[in-house]
Amino acid sequence: MSDRDEGVAAQVVRWQAEHGRNHLPWQNTRDPYRVWLSEVMLQQTQVATVLDYYARFLARFPGVQALAEAPQDEVLALWSGLGYYSRARNLHRCAQLVMERHGGQFPRTVDELSALPGIGRSTAGAIASFCFGVRAPILDANVRRVLTRVLGFDADLAVAKNERALWERAEALLPDSDLEHAMPRYTQGLMDLGASICSPKKPACIVCPLHASCIARRQGNPEAYPVRTRKLSRSAQSWWLLLQQDADGRLWLQRRPAPGIWAGLYCPQVFESREALESFASQHPGRLRDLPGFMHVLTHRDLHLHPVVQGVGQPALPEAHAVTGDPIPGGWFGPSEWHALGLPAPVRKLLEELPPPR
Repeated sequence: MSDRDEGVAAQVVRWQAEHGRNHLPWQNTRDPYRVWLSEVMLQQTQVATVLDYYARFLARFPGVQALAEAPQDEVLALWSGLGYYSRARNLHRCAQLVMERHGGQFPRTVDELSALPGIGRSTAGAIASFCFGVRAPILDANVRRVLTRVLGFDADLAVAKNERALWERAEALLPDSDLEHAMPRYTQGLMDLGASICSPKKPACIVCPLHASCIARRQGNPEAYPVRTRKLSRSAQSWWLLLQQDADGRLWLQRRPAPGIWAGLYCPQVFESREALESFASQHPGRLRDLPGFMHVLTHRDLHLHPVVQGVGQPALPEAHAVTGDPIPGGWFGPSEWHALGLPAPVRKLLEELPPPR
C-alpha cells in the first residue's frame, strides 16, 4: 500500500510511534489532571519553557484537589513568568469546579470539558482523546497549519463559517477504529508534525509522512496556508510605575484590577503619565528617583514601563477600582515575601534588581 492509498490518520499514527515525541513528562499517561495541566500551559507557550513550570506545579499541586484548595495568590506566584495569566486564574477556578461539580473527576466528553473555565474546544478535544480515546478533533495553531496544508483548505479562517468547516474536515480525518490506541497517537502526531516538520516558514516537506497526500505541497505553496485575512493590530502604551519603598526595603504593592493587563497580580501603583505619578507622590514625603525604563512585549501591545522609586515612611492608600469603587488590596511586602506573590515577570525582575533604600 502506498502512502497516497493509506489514510491520513493511519500515516500520522504510524509516524508518531516511530518518529514523534514520546519522552515529554505529560505523555504516556491517561491522567486527565496531568494532561489538562500540560495543555493549558502549552497554550501559546513553547515546550521548552513549560517543562520547568510543569514540574514545579506537580510538585506543589500533585492533583486537582490540592490545586483547588490552594490560595489563588500561590497559584499565580508559581505561574509568574509564564505569561497569559488568565490561564492561571482559569486553571484554579477549573480545579475548584471539578471538585464541586464532578467529585474530583474530570468529565469524559468534549461538551462537559468545554463547559469548564479555560477549556476551549481544542483543549477539550486533546484531553478527551489523550485520556479517554474519544474521537475528537483538535485545532491548535500547529494542527490548524498541518491540516489546512494537507487539505488545501484555502478558505479565510477569519470567517466563522470557514472555521466551522475546517472543524468538520478535521473530524472527518480522525481514526475510526482502535480509538484507545489510535486517538492519542493521532492527536500527538499532528502536534508533533506542526512543531517539528510543518513549520510556518520553510517546512521540511520531504520528510513529512503526509508528503504524498498534501495538496499544498503539490501546489508548491505550503507557506500560503492557513489563510487568515484579518490581522490583529499592535498598539503601544506607557505605564509609570511608582515603587514606594520604606526604610526596611519593603515595597507598597497592590493587586491589579480585573479585567485588564496582569489582572489579579501584584504590582507597584500604575499611572498613565509622569505628571499623574508626581501628583500622587507629592502627597507623601520622599524624593523621586528614576530607574531605567524598558519595554515589555505583550501579545498585541508593547508596554513601555518607566519605574520611579520613592522612599516613604507610611503606606499609600489603595486606589479605588474604577468600576466598583472598592479599594484595591495592597500592602507592604519585603524581599523575602516577593517569591510568594503573583508578580508579572517584568515586575519580578525589576524588584530583584532594585537597589537597596538610600
